[in-house]
Amino acid sequence: MQNKKDPSAAQAEELSSNIAVMKVIARIRSDFPTKFGIPRQSGLVDSLQASVIFEPEYRNPDALRGLDGYSHLWLIWQFSESVRQSWSPTVRPPRLGGNRRMGVFATRSPFRPNAIGLSCVKIAGIEPDSPAGPVIHVLGADLMDGTPIFDIKPYLPHADCRPEASGGFAAPLVDHALKVECPPELLLKLPEQHRQTLPDLLAQDPRPSYQNDPDRIYGFPFAGFEIRFSVRDGVLSVREIIPEPAR
Repeated sequence: MQNKKDPSAAQAEELSSNIAVMKVIARIRSDFPTKFGIPRQSGLVDSLQASVIFEPEYRNPDALRGLDGYSHLWLIWQFSESVRQSWSPTVRPPRLGGNRRMGVFATRSPFRPNAIGLSCVKIAGIEPDSPAGPVIHVLGADLMDGTPIFDIKPYLPHADCRPEASGGFAAPLVDHALKVECPPELLLKLPEQHRQTLPDLLAQDPRPSYQNDPDRIYGFPFAGFEIRFSVRDGVLSVREIIPEPAR
């Protein structure tokens, strides 16, 4: 008599055959402990500093041999705060006000069948023998602190740059920027390396596009400080810069 396979076992076997195993090779160290305030794309704020710290298994300097010949690299990473069991074919891009739906594959929304992100960053330096193993210091990253990284690939200008490419519905939004007003005495509270970065970051307008209350005070943590601001008539005014309590 022929044995029949348990339906639940067959279903589990089919499910497992559709799962690709991804290993976390590194994690980012950045000045953003939460998602709010992070630039919407990499490279929008070139002065943002971050570091790629490898997991113990991959702390081999030989894996970075030749990388110092490149100026930029691609980070392939996980939207670790946006992993879902289900998916939707359409999403609401924040830059469109959060009330227009677009196809998920026409956007860079984190809410995807596979929560994978792609960022192009500039190599600021490579530290081959730090106490944490080899470290890549980068500029322009749009990743939250601790984000898992699946892979790193060099950026190839002859293959990756397409100046003639069209930008779809995102193109008209490229030049969107706010005027930033920050009292010098507030800016001086920040470490020197962050004093220019913060205005550049705020000019990108961290608010969700559907929020436009001129009396609202917004806030987000950045580089160990709480940044509080308001926006009225296209001008962002920094209200407070408060050191966060030591953890």
